[in-house]
Amino acid sequence: MTISSSLNAGVMGLSVNASKLATIADNIANSSTYGYKRAGADFFSMAISQSGGSYTAGGVRSTSVRDVEAQGSLASTNHPLDITIGGRGMLPVTKISSLDNPDGALPLQLTSSGSFRPDKDGYLRTSSGLVLLGWEADIDGNIPTQPRDSSAGLQPVEIYSQRFAASPTTRIELGVNLPATATQSSGNGVSLQLPVEYFDNLGASQTLNASFTPTVPATGSSNTWTLSLDDSATDALSNPVAEFEIVFDDTRGTGGAILSVTALSGGSYDPLTGEISTTVNSGPLAIEIGMLGSSNRMTQLSAEFAPTSVTKNGSPVGTMTSVEVDVNGYVNAIYDTGFVRRLFQIPVADVPNLNGLASEDNQAFSLTQASGSLYLWDAGDGPTGGVIGYALQESTADIAGELTDLIVTQRAYSSNAKVIQTVDEMLQETTNIKR
Repeated sequence: MTISSSLNAGVMGLSVNASKLATIADNIANSSTYGYKRAGADFFSMAISQSGGSYTAGGVRSTSVRDVEAQGSLASTNHPLDITIGGRGMLPVTKISSLDNPDGALPLQLTSSGSFRPDKDGYLRTSSGLVLLGWEADIDGNIPTQPRDSSAGLQPVEIYSQRFAASPTTRIELGVNLPATATQSSGNGVSLQLPVEYFDNLGASQTLNASFTPTVPATGSSNTWTLSLDDSATDALSNPVAEFEIVFDDTRGTGGAILSVTALSGGSYDPLTGEISTTVNSGPLAIEIGMLGSSNRMTQLSAEFAPTSVTKNGSPVGTMTSVEVDVNGYVNAIYDTGFVRRLFQIPVADVPNLNGLASEDNQAFSLTQASGSLYLWDAGDGPTGGVIGYALQESTADIAGELTDLIVTQRAYSSNAKVIQTVDEMLQETTNIKR
């Protein structure tokens, strides 16, 4: 009956507008919630086949949608662990309760923004219980190869295990000028000493003493030096740990540059890199003295003996003072000695259909069939944005727009209620005819 279909359409109209009102209420309530993605309701008409020239109302249905792809404005903060994604992509997280799973499973969730702080165990988590996930770096700060199409390699980001750290010295760049007059026949053959500090595997300060001994000829100039390396951490009977013969060029245009390097004991020289290699008590050590024909490191000129540039890597034992996440998603620990150690890499998760993700508590989302398969990108690669610290993503809900939708929804609800009231009056009239 046509009049009955009108009643059904009115009831359905009340139902879908009530659903619409629920999404508006959620949006308004979360208008100040960082990382919140606006919810909405889409309406779809229903059609019933018509016959005999009469019209039968089909009514309306609704489905709830959430615009996960929408990007909220960035709000600056004063904390380095307030992080968000500057573009497409999500941060991988898991619930804090998942860390107690006996099987070690970490159910993956995704969020676009979060205020992460270390808890008592050193895990970076939000106040709502979302723990940041990432790939752990090895001792040298390198990220091992990890699966990109699953969360199998992700671990909770934990920082307190690296509260104290030292970095051993593995490379020294040795820039020094040797006086050309010392290799002349009038020279006295006295060795020139250059002690260089380095740090061993435990962060202790050690000394590598470089001794330069000129070869004094009977006549003319030899332009030849013997470099001996003594390690303070090595037993005296085992010193020097290495010896090299270095000959310098004295021709026009390349005078003062290294002509040849010969390893006498305990080491080797690579002319392609300009490095001599030896082994001190804490392990292998590379010392860059310059390539053949080069004068950018070690030189022999008619000037006084002086180090021009002596630099090294490594650092003594330091205490962690802060943790930051850079634009590439690397979690870096900063120590009071100036040393920076890479602890984790935070990948940026992406799926083909972000709007197909299922909404969870605390502005988190989970994978569904509709979202498509997961892929973990390096931050800033592919379609994804970089990781931004000192910032949070604001809610995508706009109060002005929601209040406008609220008025429209209220009017639509009232109009459907009016349809029901009118149908009721018409049915009453039909009943009165019988009387």
